This record gives sequence, C-alpha cells and structure tokens, in this order.
Amino acid sequence: MKTLIELYDERPVENVLAGEIFKPETIVFLCPSEAAQDKAMQRKMREFYAHRGVKTELVFLESSIYNAQKIKKQLRTVTETYPDCVLDITGGTDAALFAGGALCAETGIPAFTYSRSKNMFFDIHNAPMAEDLKCETEYSVEDCFLMAGGALRTGRVDNSILAGYMDVIDPFFDLYMKYRRDWVDIVGYIQRVSYVPKDEPIYLDVTGNYEVKSERGGRISANEPALVDIKDLGFISGLKVSRTEGVSFRFRDETVRTFLRDVGMVLELYVYKAFLDSGLFSDVVTSAVVDWDSDHMREGVTNEIDVMATRGIVPVFVSCKTGDISTEAINELAVLRDRFGGKIAKAAIVTAERCRAITRHRAADLDIKIIDYDDLSSGPLGHHIEMLMK
Repeated sequence: MKTLIELYDERPVENVLAGEIFKPETIVFLCPSEAAQDKAMQRKMREFYAHRGVKTELVFLESSIYNAQKIKKQLRTVTETYPDCVLDITGGTDAALFAGGALCAETGIPAFTYSRSKNMFFDIHNAPMAEDLKCETEYSVEDCFLMAGGALRTGRVDNSILAGYMDVIDPFFDLYMKYRRDWVDIVGYIQRVSYVPKDEPIYLDVTGNYEVKSERGGRISANEPALVDIKDLGFISGLKVSRTEGVSFRFRDETVRTFLRDVGMVLELYVYKAFLDSGLFSDVVTSAVVDWDSDHMREGVTNEIDVMATRGIVPVFVSCKTGDISTEAINELAVLRDRFGGKIAKAAIVTAERCRAITRHRAADLDIKIIDYDDLSSGPLGHHIEMLMK
C-alpha cells in the first residue's frame, strides 16, 4: 500500500490513526468543502504527522457529503490516480461509506476499518495488512490537541516539577477535607496577606494583619488551627499568630505559594495524583491549557482543563469543582471533549460537594461521569477511575 484514502471526519483521531499505523507514502482525504478549503487545518494536520515522525504527503480533495454517486465517481478517479491504494472506512458520512462499499464491491479495492470498542483494525475487503491488527499507539495530551488543530500551553502549574510534591498531595487533600467549609476563607486570607503587585518580585516571607478585608465583602480572620496544620504539613514555616501583632510566616517555595493561593488547586492536585497512581495512563497533565487555534502569531481562544490524561489513543477530560456543578460547566466540558477527543474520549467532573440528582442526570445525558463528595470521602479514587475507563 502506497496510498491511503481517508473519508474526512470531524472526529480527529479517525483522520490520523490509520495514517500513523500504516505510514503510507500519500494520504488522500475526501473532504466536505469547508475542510477542503481550510488551509490552516491542513497545515496543522501536516504538523501533527511531522510531530509524530510520520513522513507522508497529504492531499485534500473536495467531495460531496450526501451524494453517494458523486462520491463514488470521485473515489474511482482517486483509485485510478493512485492505483496501489487502500480505503479506510472508519470515518466519513453515511453516503461516503455507502459509496466506498459500492466501489469496493465493483473493483476489489482493499478496505479496512477501526473498531473503537475493540481497539483493533479489521480487514473489510482484500486488506490483509489490517486483519485483526491491535492498535498499540499511545498518544500524549499534547498529541490529542495537535491532531485537532490545537496546542498545549503552559497553565498555572509546571507539571515538570510536580514529582517533587507527590508525598504531600494526599496529606494536603486530607487537610482540605478537614477544613472544607472554611477553605474559601482560608485561601482568601492567605491571598490577601501574601499579595504582591503584578510587576514586583514574589516574596516568600509574609506579614499581615490578623483580620483582613474579604474580596467577597466583609472581613476574614486568620484561621489559626488551619495555619498550624499547614505549618505541620511543611508548607509554611516560622508561623506566628497574634490578634494584636498580626500574622507572619514563610512559604516553603513559590510552588507551594501557588498551591495555597488557589482555592481549587488542592482538588486538582489530588485528582492528578490519583490518575497517576492508577497506573492506567501513559500521560497525565494538570492545568492543561488548550489553545484552540494553535497559532503562535496571535492570541487564540483558550480553555483550561483541570486534569487531562491519555490511555493509548483515548483522551480523558476531567473538570474539578470545589463547589456545586453548574449546567454551564457540564456543557463546557462536553464541548471540549467532543472537539478535542470525539466519540472515543471520556469525561468526568469531580466535585467536593454532594451532587444533586438533576445535575447527575444532566451529566449522564452527555455521558459525563460524576465523582462527588461521598466518593471523595470513601477512600482513594482508583475504583472510580477504573469505572470511568470501562
């Protein structure tokens, strides 16, 4: 096989997987008009293959979406231009699949497909190279964004240094669960007393009043028991607390300073570590910022995914909420999953509150798993992560 014919699909993995497995000299995409004219998308797909080390020529041809007769005629032309070819019928519209099947029956052109449920390629017609072929490809989080025309950007946390904090993440989460109802005020207080103007250097030494103004209005006081527990965790040192003389302490380092100044960070770190500990995933990233346009020359649309992981070619999108889950949050996660993962992707929301039945039903309608307070309280998340991947 020198040429692979692909029926262009909105699901990114179905456009690129066969090309990576079989590594043909040329891949011909039969596309709807929008994709055939989208030069940026085509450039990004070439960049993806280059990133994955696959040297292949990509050809994009405009094709009908619904007229099977026209599609069949075009497919015939392609097979005549590229005689040593194979047709991948994994993606595409119903009309394209019908046309491809009709052409294969008439001409004997080889065809194969990929099964998401079995994670295998299958010989549909005269394609022995794909017969019961297990897919062992592993994608990273970055790969998943690239294949969909996006890019992975740096988020709030430098993932490369988190290995040095694995031993304190679970105790940090236990501390959070102990003070869960007061956590917003605890973090709010730390934010206020450790505030540094944007253009000034970060200071680890902190001195502030015992009582400060809350961003939500009113006043908040230092939570001395919580600060003592944070000190015992090793996150701060030199702690002094006095109603009259104020509060002073020193952050362990800038990373810990970030942990303690972000209300949702503790839950995200806990879920991130749980995914790593499960041993099911080839890549796990927290604070994964996806740039939808992947254009370094201009600022594009971005979204942050609290935790993202990959198992083989399956991406997993996880949103972490310290409060109630809104309908907007469910819808946003579904959009991100569908855009950058397609039908093969998984999604979950982890919340530190008890989830209402109506919210759980709404999430179930969009095939999003909910892990709530009761699940978090019952022990490690390994079982729930395993269930998510089934």
